[in-house]
Amino acid sequence: MENKLDYEINNELGECYLFMGDYDKAADYYRKAATAPNCGAAPYMGLATIAIQHGEYDNALTLYKKALSVENNGKAHCGIGLVYMQLGHNEEAFASFAETLKKIPDNIVALNCLVRVGYQLQRVEEIVPYLEAALESSEQAEAVRVALAGCLMYLGRNDEARRHLEIVLGSNPENAGAKEMLNTVAA
Repeated sequence: MENKLDYEINNELGECYLFMGDYDKAADYYRKAATAPNCGAAPYMGLATIAIQHGEYDNALTLYKKALSVENNGKAHCGIGLVYMQLGHNEEAFASFAETLKKIPDNIVALNCLVRVGYQLQRVEEIVPYLEAALESSEQAEAVRVALAGCLMYLGRNDEARRHLEIVLGSNPENAGAKEMLNTVAA
C-alpha cells in the first residue's frame, strides 16, 4: 500500500511542478513515480511533456510509446501524434490521432489535428466519420459541427454541410464562421 501511496504522491508532485513550469523538479518526481511497481502511464506522459518543452522530440516519442505500453490509452496516442506532426511525419500523425479518437471520440486536440493533417494529406473523406462520432459526445459540438460542415463542403457535399450549418445557426445565430460558410454554400 505504501508503494501505491508513494507513486500517487510523486506523480501528483510531478504534475504540480509541471503546471508551475519547474521542469527539473517535475521530472525528478515523475522519475520517482515511474520506479514504483505497477506504475501507470502518467509519469511517462509527464516526462514526455517535459521533453517536448525542451525540444527533445525523439525522447518524447520514446516516452509516449513507453506510456502506451504501460496503458493503451488515447492520451498517449494523441501525444505520439503531436510529436509526429511536429516532426512532419503526417501519415504517422494521422494514424495516431485516429487511434486516439477510437478511444476518446471527443478529444478536441486529436480532432483538430486530424483535420489539419487530413487536409494536408488529401484524406478529408476519412475525417468525416470521426467528426460525426464526436458530435454525439463532444461538449464542443458546435465547433465540431462547423469543422464537419467545412469538410463536407470541401468534398462537394453541400446539402449535408448546409444542414449542419443551419443546426449551428439555429442554436447560435451569431456564429460568424457558420454564417460565412453558409453564405459560401448558398452562392
